[in-house]
Amino acid sequence: FRSPMQNERALIGIWKLISYEVEVQKTGEIFYSMGQNPSGFACFTENNYVMVTLTADKRKVATNDHEKAELLNTIVSYAGKYRVEGNEWITSVQVAWNPEWINTEQRRQFEIQKDQLRVLTSWRVMPNWADKGMQRSILTFSKATN
Repeated sequence: FRSPMQNERALIGIWKLISYEVEVQKTGEIFYSMGQNPSGFACFTENNYVMVTLTADKRKVATNDHEKAELLNTIVSYAGKYRVEGNEWITSVQVAWNPEWINTEQRRQFEIQKDQLRVLTSWRVMPNWADKGMQRSILTFSKATN
């Protein structure tokens, strides 16, 4: 196991999203809320800032206000200062696609193996799929090398 300082050092850099899954606690069902081929990055700086942007696959250019509004359901983006506590990074969110996140702390469990970063959110009810009960997101990133 890595120490918190080793975990923090290992996070630094740019990580490219490979997969985004959602697990339903009650049934173990896995579904792909952002499609099979989402895109995105997480960038961790040496001075403890993090920026995360994730987008669903098959996004299309909006041609009207309704389509523009719908695009908000296919993106997650936030940034702020982070700290590492054990196997969690905690972001003090300063900007976000969803104003409800601003001035909150977002906790993410993580594990780094070689050049892959696996991230687990806390169990929670997600508004888009409230009927499924408690869920968590499982994200996998690879270290961007160039």
